[in-house]
Amino acid sequence: QVQLAESGGGLVQAGGSLRLSCAASGRTFNNDAMGWFRQAPGKEREFVATINWSGTSTYYADSVKGRFTISRDNAKNMVYLQMNSLKPEDTAVYYCAARKGYLTSSSNSDDYATWGQGTQVTVSS
Repeated sequence: QVQLAESGGGLVQAGGSLRLSCAASGRTFNNDAMGWFRQAPGKEREFVATINWSGTSTYYADSVKGRFTISRDNAKNMVYLQMNSLKPEDTAVYYCAARKGYLTSSSNSDDYATWGQGTQVTVSS
């Protein structure tokens, strides 16, 4: 069974950092572009960051650019999201997603077929 499992969320004060991890299992994701999305209470899911299959190309939402960094380790079937200078408005459930069979990344959630269950990130002011 193909699965994505996020971890690393938690409660942090504004200005702090967290590192989210996404573990892929069930098949190799080495040929998939990967993405991070988030959903805050009462809001629609929004794009955060995406990375191509090899890790050589990344793209970020304007709201997180310069603060967040997406990376991947294909040998370990892992994707990461390093989040620095966190703000209360970053509070949300963060989801990892895989774009199966596509080498190039995308900011459109409809392009992703496999999703994790999410991990809660709460930033206090």
